[in-house]
Amino acid sequence: MSNQFKNYYGLLYGLKILYQTRKKTYNLSMKSVNQHSPLSRLMKFSFAFLLFFTVNLSAQEGDATKGKQLFNTNCAACHKLDKKLLGPPLKGVSEKRSKEWLSSWIKDSQALIKSGDADAKEIYKEYNNIPMQSFPHLSDQDISDILAYTDDKPAETAATPATAGGDDLSQSPEVKLGEKIFKANCAACHKLDKKLIGPKLGGITDKRETEWLKKWITDNNALRASGDALAKEVFEENGGALMTAFPQLSDADLNAILAYTKHGGAKKVVATGVIPTAPKTPFPWQMAVVLVALFIFFIWAFTKNKNGFVKFLSVIVLLIGGAWFLFGFFMQVGVDQGYQPIQPIAFSHKIHAGDNKIDCQYCHSSAKHSKTSGIPSVNVCMNCHKNITEYEGQVTEEHNKEFYDGEIQKIYDAIGFDPETRQYIENYEQKPIEWVRIHNLPDFAYYNHSQHVNVAGIKCQKCHGPVETMDEVYQYSPLTMGWCIDCHRETEVDMTENGYYKKIHEELTKKYGKEKFTKITEAQMGGLECGKCHY
Repeated sequence: MSNQFKNYYGLLYGLKILYQTRKKTYNLSMKSVNQHSPLSRLMKFSFAFLLFFTVNLSAQEGDATKGKQLFNTNCAACHKLDKKLLGPPLKGVSEKRSKEWLSSWIKDSQALIKSGDADAKEIYKEYNNIPMQSFPHLSDQDISDILAYTDDKPAETAATPATAGGDDLSQSPEVKLGEKIFKANCAACHKLDKKLIGPKLGGITDKRETEWLKKWITDNNALRASGDALAKEVFEENGGALMTAFPQLSDADLNAILAYTKHGGAKKVVATGVIPTAPKTPFPWQMAVVLVALFIFFIWAFTKNKNGFVKFLSVIVLLIGGAWFLFGFFMQVGVDQGYQPIQPIAFSHKIHAGDNKIDCQYCHSSAKHSKTSGIPSVNVCMNCHKNITEYEGQVTEEHNKEFYDGEIQKIYDAIGFDPETRQYIENYEQKPIEWVRIHNLPDFAYYNHSQHVNVAGIKCQKCHGPVETMDEVYQYSPLTMGWCIDCHRETEVDMTENGYYKKIHEELTKKYGKEKFTKITEAQMGGLECGKCHY
């Protein structure tokens, strides 16, 4: 029996006992006595406690499906389920540590270490004193979902390439060496499966003799000059384009390249050995049970119960509870933390900023010069994707290579670029890429990117989170006024190295002496004045 069924069974059993106690009390005493008896009061408070317990219990149930998304967004850069990455494997971690401890560790591991917790110190020391990133934005429910995923997910087995029969020659050392040499010398002009600048080379050894290919690669100009008819024919077929000679390649190098053109183009089918399981989903009637119980309680309080104090107390609870829910609702208006819209192109910051180490300001160049960070134009994308026409990185469970190749094609469709001829299409009606805005401050709030990025030297991740780990970007921070104020109160201003504060630094030196203001926060510099952000 699952823990959820056990808890609800316990709740129903408790209600049954309370009902029997109530019935016996009515049989043994007068109603007027019963209404004021300690047992009646105990029953009411017990009933309220059980409802409170049920609400909290329902809220703590983890959803493995949501947990997987949260894990991939926040944890996957450093952790795997079944083996060590930067951090330890997390499969079944809740069996080793309590959920309360894990919640404290995930939200702020450094604070837990400083508190003197023995387990926290041991883990910190075990992993060479490398601090773990804190995730204060994750709620208790988010952490429960992540732990449900780490408990529910089967361990992934090592991927094994499946072939039609025999050995997989595409994984042989010679073919792997050939792939390396091909990418270093040939990939600028050739692909295996389609024409680039030069013809496609997949299966070229079935069309030309090996010895002729070696001579052509080593020095095609000398081969044509010798009067070789085939060399002249190939030269004319490709529009008389001159091919670079590679006399530095050894015979072993040439054999490796040709082996790669023969066996390296085969698509690899990977069997992960993972048996899909149905995700756990929370019961949709949980909240209904609580609401029905509350409804029954208030009906009883206002119709069957003669005690005026109970009625008065019920009204107070209704008013306070209603005001609390109403206040909570209005406080969330405009707070879009976690907002993750579907974009017209599946641009992955993890691939670009994480795997390929592209600086944020290469694409968002106006962040250091203007109020807004700016949306990169398609021309910025084409600086790289004029040459990168297909995806060569790792694929995921959700998306294969064909998916990513199709996303690159969307860039070409927008600007009008033909990857076959590597030319822009004349008189093409370009189409804008309609990106969906994620971070959006109210119109009455002023924020200047250049002031924070250029003057204060704040990293993009301070506000936008670890974007280098995000396949799909989401709003990492709440962007509320309280959140900004807390940052201004905590952020120290470097007044000695920053020319912007040179004059202030000189005046304070004369007035107070250096040692009295070496640590001054943005709040002390006027960062809490209303007119700074609301002008």
